[in-house]
Amino acid sequence: MSMPALFKGRLSIPVIGSPLFIISVPDLVIAQCKAGIVGSFPALNARPAALLDEWLARITEELAAHDRAHPEAPSAPFAVNQIVHRSNNRLEQDLALCEKYKVPMMITSLGAREELNQAAHRWGGIVFHDVINQNHANSAIRKGADGLIAVAAGAGGHAGTISPFAFVAETRNWFDGPIALSGAIANGRAIRAARVLGADFAYIGSAFIATEEANAVEGYKRAIVEGQADGIVYSNLFTGVHGNYLRSSIVAAGLDPDNLPQSDPSKMSFGSGGNQEAKAWRDIWGSGQGIGAIKAVLPAAELIARFAAEYEQAKAELAAKTALTSGNHLAFAAE
Repeated sequence: MSMPALFKGRLSIPVIGSPLFIISVPDLVIAQCKAGIVGSFPALNARPAALLDEWLARITEELAAHDRAHPEAPSAPFAVNQIVHRSNNRLEQDLALCEKYKVPMMITSLGAREELNQAAHRWGGIVFHDVINQNHANSAIRKGADGLIAVAAGAGGHAGTISPFAFVAETRNWFDGPIALSGAIANGRAIRAARVLGADFAYIGSAFIATEEANAVEGYKRAIVEGQADGIVYSNLFTGVHGNYLRSSIVAAGLDPDNLPQSDPSKMSFGSGGNQEAKAWRDIWGSGQGIGAIKAVLPAAELIARFAAEYEQAKAELAAKTALTSGNHLAFAAE
């Protein structure tokens, strides 16, 4: 496993906060980065498009000020998510703004473009790409992505169906670069498990919906706190791509979550976030299966501190069990 130089000495725990449509805004990104994890947001969250310039200026300036005031604990880098699907008519404009601010990390989704990767590399950025299978993963690396985000079963929003155990193991058979693992990760023990499986980072989204800085309505945050894995529905109805959503929000929209029709994937649209698309995400709430670990709406920094404490505890417990097992083996060999 490899850790890009961009992250060294700047992370409190090996976590990337995933870009959440509508929900990830500068307040959340800045709080995540100051607390020592990568904060990210979709470029399309900035509307109108000119707002992206303001967001990038604010994030860059506030994190730089934090680093000057806290040289012993610099902020984590931030990332911008670009939807590479052909319907995104803002991609070139948004990419130019990312170049203007030398965005340190790009997260690409729904398509891989060699020219985008090359552009990021020219200004010194790195690119991680969302993948749900090995074909997508191989294509992303061939086109110049630096790292992979394995979106495994149980992840929120657009997600795959492959077990994280199989996904990471198969990817490590041929790729020794950085991997972030997504899928039902919502506590420090799960973050440690991602590392044990062979991933470099845990990729966490749903847990941050229930934070004070998230741009989510109170009903959504409350549903995350009250929800469990069996309240998640996997469907492609809402965007044309399969994803995981809160059952309660589907019912509230007047639909039967057990009898949802299939959408036509050829008509999917993730472009400029038109009214219909925004309405779907506003009313039908994405969520992963790990939300049973989320018990309260907290400031992002407090949630990250909890993750860090749980992560260190899990490391200590694993070390103790390893030592105990080794001792038992030695005792057995001496008999």
